[in-house]
Amino acid sequence: MDFSSKLLENAVNEVSRLPGIGKRTALRLVLHLLKQPTENTKYLTEALSLLRNEVKSCKKCHNISDTELCDICANPNRNAEVVCVVEDIRDVMAIENTGQFRGLYHVLRGKISPIEGVGPQNLQIESLVEKVKEGEVKELIFALSSTMEGDTTNFYIYKQIEQYKITTSTIARGISVGDELEYADEVTLGRSIVNRIPFEQSIKG
Repeated sequence: MDFSSKLLENAVNEVSRLPGIGKRTALRLVLHLLKQPTENTKYLTEALSLLRNEVKSCKKCHNISDTELCDICANPNRNAEVVCVVEDIRDVMAIENTGQFRGLYHVLRGKISPIEGVGPQNLQIESLVEKVKEGEVKELIFALSSTMEGDTTNFYIYKQIEQYKITTSTIARGISVGDELEYADEVTLGRSIVNRIPFEQSIKG
């Protein structure tokens, strides 16, 4: 792809680094930004800069937050005894949109994937085990995607906590095997949370 401007080429190269964005799409986005009033580009730049420099990780659940404690963890009306284990913030948003879950979350920030070089030590698993050890959690709901990596992560966590008196469950398989949680429709996902099954039952088959 030949560029008439080095500045344009640099911008396209940077935008194309984003997931799912190829060079042609990046070019279209950059040219769109060039057509916009200067203030619009300024607002976008400021929003991204603030996001990068000021966004925080909730000290309790590791969700992305503007404050040290996210709105969900800070809400006294949530059931702190039930914790839903998810991969990232997109899954939190998907489950929250169902309106079917009133507990708290624990965001792992990924899932175990040896092929990608992601092990348990790279995830927020240790802090989850600590919560269980302290006895503040009565039930863990495994809500990772039904992929090999998701199932491996679920099983690893289960083995770390099986000695403690805690109920473990997993979302019902209304979610197709191999599907990511964020792409499930709200009704199906909501039913999967409500109709969750004991985790031990899910690993016997």
